[in-house]
Formats: sequence, C-alpha cells, structure tokens
Amino acid sequence: MQIIKGNTVKTFFSLLFILSLLATPASAAVESSNLKVTIIETNPYPAKIGEYLNLTLQVENVGGDKADNVDIEIVPQYPFSLDSGANTIQNIGVLNPGRTATKEFYLFVDKNTQKGVRSLDIRTRANKNSPWSKKSFDIRIGTETFNSKGTVELEEVVSNPQIFMPGDRGTLTVTLKNTATVPTVTIDGSDYDTNARIQSAVLKPLSDGIKVLDSPYEEMGLLGPGDGIKLTFNVRVAEDAADGTHNLELAIEGNSFDYNSKKNIPVKVDSSNIKVIPSKALELVDGKSTVEFDVANTHPNELTSVSIKPEAEGVKFYPEEYFIGPMDPDELFTVEFDAVIDNSSIVNREYSDTINMSLTANYNNGINRHANTIGNLNLANYFATTESSSKAVIAGGLIVISLPAALLYYRRKKQ
Repeated sequence: MQIIKGNTVKTFFSLLFILSLLATPASAAVESSNLKVTIIETNPYPAKIGEYLNLTLQVENVGGDKADNVDIEIVPQYPFSLDSGANTIQNIGVLNPGRTATKEFYLFVDKNTQKGVRSLDIRTRANKNSPWSKKSFDIRIGTETFNSKGTVELEEVVSNPQIFMPGDRGTLTVTLKNTATVPTVTIDGSDYDTNARIQSAVLKPLSDGIKVLDSPYEEMGLLGPGDGIKLTFNVRVAEDAADGTHNLELAIEGNSFDYNSKKNIPVKVDSSNIKVIPSKALELVDGKSTVEFDVANTHPNELTSVSIKPEAEGVKFYPEEYFIGPMDPDELFTVEFDAVIDNSSIVNREYSDTINMSLTANYNNGINRHANTIGNLNLANYFATTESSSKAVIAGGLIVISLPAALLYYRRKKQ
C-alpha cells in the first residue's frame, strides 16, 4: 500500500512538472515585444455586412534593437474570414529601431453577422525564433438602427491655418448640427422624436497629399433639435503636395443607414511665401550706408511673426534682424538696415568691388515656422581713397597760386 501511495505522489508531481513546461510557451507567446501594431485605416468604416473589409496595419519597432525578420499575422475568427490561410501571415523583413512599416489585409464579413462590435486578434514577431505577441482590436460592423428622425448636417468647416503650405500641420474643425426644429414629428400616424445620433464620424483623405492623424470619433451621443457639436481632426500636408485644393471625405454614421452621409471637406494648399526685393541700389560708400528692401506677403492668408535678417561677410547690420509681425495678404512693408563694414574683419584683407549678401525671411503659417533665403545679392563697395583726396588738394592749391601770377604777368605786359 505504501508503494502504491509513493508511486501516486511521484506521478502527480511529474504531471505538474509536464504541465508547467507546456504552459511556458503559451505565456511567452502573449508577452509584449519591441513591436507595436496599430490599425491606421479601416475601409469601409464601419465594416459592412456581407462585404470585404480592407485593414491597413502599421508595425513600429519601439525597442532599441533591430528586428531582423518581422512577421505580422491576422488571426481571423467569426464573423471575419480570409480567402486563404496562406494570406494570414505577411513578412515585413528588417525593421530598425524607430522605423515603421505598413501592410494591408482583406477580410470578408459574414453575411449573417449582426451589427455591433467584434474582436480581431493581430500577432507580430521580431523573427522566426521569437515568440508571437498578440493584441486584440475592436472592429465596428454595421449601423445600429434607432427610431429617431433627426438629421445631422455639416454646418461649418474651419481650417487652421486657413491655407496650408507644403509640409504644414494643422487642424480641421467641423461643426455638425441637427437640423430638426421641433421635438417630435408624426409620420404615417406614428410619433417619432427628432433627436439625432452620431454613431461615428471619420475623416478620410482622397489623395496622397494630406494625411489625417486622428482616429474616428465614436458614440458621441444625442443631439437635440438645433443642437451642434464640433469635431477637430489633426492633419499633415505632404512636403511634395501640389498647390491647389485637396479633398477629404467626412463619413458620418447617423441614426441608421438612411441617415448616414458623406461630406466633402476641401483643403487648400499654396506654396507662395514672403518675398524680399531691394528697393534701392545696394552699395557701401566709405564702408557704410543704408540698405532698403520691400517685403511682400504673396501668400493668400495672413502670416505672423514675420522678420527679416540680412547677412554679408565682414559687414554688420543694424538692427541685426528687423521684426515686422503679422502681414496680411498682398501687404507691402519697407525695411531699412544701417550697414557698416566691420573694421576688425578687414585687417590684412582687400575687399573686391562687391560683397555677397543674403536675406532670410522667417514667418509663421498657423503653428508652422517657415524660412526662405534670398541669396547672391551684390553689395557694391566704394572707397574714397587717400591718394585721390591728396590730388584734389594739390590741384586746388595750384589754381590758387596761379591766379595772382597770371594777374601780375598781365599788368607787366600792359605797362
């Protein structure tokens, strides 16, 4: 009997040890790694029942070491499915610290699913020998249906800055309003309230020139008749964005499918800036003069904190920088600088006839600081030399002496 008990105890602890070994990989697989995954676009949003869903995923290496062979995997579960199991994993390859990469997955939403929010698991690993790291995301499917009859309309769009320059960041603030004017309405003998629901609002660019930096708004509650709400989206204009109007789409999910709408949001981009033009001859006489420039704002909206800074080797300018402040579109401002040759810089140096000069215009467009430099301006340099001054003095003295001598000669000849 004691032998049986001893064997039973040994068997029990052996099973515990085996189970602990089996459990270790599972726990390691869900531990966080140096890879961060996010969903940056869901198209369409929300997902439509019985249609394909395009997910754009971003993987970022937030660690300090290089990830040498990154994989990203979608683990589809009802109501989502993929055409083939081979499409569940996509390879990114090398991902250095601080770098990001994007991948697209196409999922089908089952035609029998119900409206609501469903969970989707996404896994990443740094290389083939690393454990998988899993993160779950909520995917919204369909539109909830409510009996309310309020209608949400776009009332106003405010852009800051009003007109962007390439590379600018800024905000687009949209005001949505419930256009109903009475608290209830009767349709076919039934009474309905006129509250409006905004279940979601997403701003999507229609071109590569502008990127929306914010996630969609969700579940913003009720808007009573005549009530409004402001939604602000942060956007960034690409450095190579073309001048002109770029369109974005604001997709609003309302009380039901019948109350969903899409609004066009125009964003203007213009690369024109501050122009600086000499308004009189650029020259130094005896190492000093006053130089003058016209400053014009050629951008279509107001620019702020405008300043002009001149530079030329061996020359000092006073003031060192001229601060103008805000400038309206097409406003012209004239600035003057006293230019003086820095004597300490011309020891053992001969100046040429011209000095290369440049001016830098600094200004703000909204929150964005800009600078553009006008270079290769020729600042003429003239000196009244000591030799020429001496010749003038001698010539003047000879004239003074020769006049009495000429008079004396004339008198003697007359006698």
